[in-house]
Amino acid sequence: MGNHRTPAFLLAAAVFIADQALKWLVTGPLGLTIVGQEIDLSPIFDLTLVHNYGVSLGLFEAASDTGRWILVAVTGVIAVVVTRWLWSESSKSDALGLGLILGGALGNIVDRARVGYVIDFLDLHFGTFRPFLVFNIADAAITVGVLILLARAFLGGGDKQKAENENA
Repeated sequence: MGNHRTPAFLLAAAVFIADQALKWLVTGPLGLTIVGQEIDLSPIFDLTLVHNYGVSLGLFEAASDTGRWILVAVTGVIAVVVTRWLWSESSKSDALGLGLILGGALGNIVDRARVGYVIDFLDLHFGTFRPFLVFNIADAAITVGVLILLARAFLGGGDKQKAENENA
């Protein structure tokens, strides 16, 4: 069994740094400071500032300071669980998926603790059709990480994955 933790933790750090750097760039030098303000980048992609006071899809919105800190605590516990899982994971692909989830979770936790909401700004659209809510790098990493874990769980990997781990 190879050590898949180091690349996964490095991936988590890279996601966290990229997420925080882009949030700083968008709300600082690029000047998106008012919710709904946007910068048109292409016919299908804009930067649009949104403050997300909830969790995924804006669910469980924290309407008070207490709610905010409860969300910080709950997502912090989830990050600890993901870290422990990553630490014991023997599958390279699962470890990388967990690294994406961890990096994204930490990026959004820092936002919520620092400013009280998650800063979202990536806006993919086709005319008025938006297949996703406005999101950020952390959200994208969490989504891809979960998809990796689900794909392995549902599509298997079984013997092929076992052989990959034994040969790593």
